[in-house]
Amino acid sequence: MNRFKITVVLFFIGYYVFGQENTTEWSANFNLRLSDFQNPETEINEAASNVFIQSGATIELAFQMNNLVFMFKKNFNKKITCNFHRGSAILIAPDSTRAKQLLRLAQFDFDLSELYARKIRKEIYENKKTFSNSNFFETFFNNMIGERNKISGKVYKDSDFGNNAVIVEQEHELVRKQIEVLSDFCKMCKPSKKNK
Repeated sequence: MNRFKITVVLFFIGYYVFGQENTTEWSANFNLRLSDFQNPETEINEAASNVFIQSGATIELAFQMNNLVFMFKKNFNKKITCNFHRGSAILIAPDSTRAKQLLRLAQFDFDLSELYARKIRKEIYENKKTFSNSNFFETFFNNMIGERNKISGKVYKDSDFGNNAVIVEQEHELVRKQIEVLSDFCKMCKPSKKNK
């Protein structure tokens, strides 16, 4: 029996600071607060000439298993996680009103990342074959992350970087509905047989 172990760790979306970091896994009940933006660059200061947001959201895939287990594994839901990293989350705004607008944009971005984590789980579940190797993840990740980033960029632009709360809320509501549609692909869910 082949004892070779496959180890894959991929980090996407956002900036990741290595070391001891306070991380929160996505959940429907978690709402970002200004205090969650703990990168030292974060500031709310009227002297700030620009506004800036770095959401701190990542989609991470990590697994380690031998080839035999990998061959027959189909459900990788638990191996794909959407996290918020406080230490890499940055918010710069001139006042609390603008900071709250950016916060809503960051929450949209975090939820959008969870939606794409679910889409990746679904793609893997539907396309993983018995003799697939670990490289097969790469295509799904690259395509989904590219699609996710396009949507995020469009909402940032169309909402004037969060200034237009109506656009942010409309787009956020669409994301919430899509997350619900993909409920079989939450991290701890086991997809029903109809999804094969």
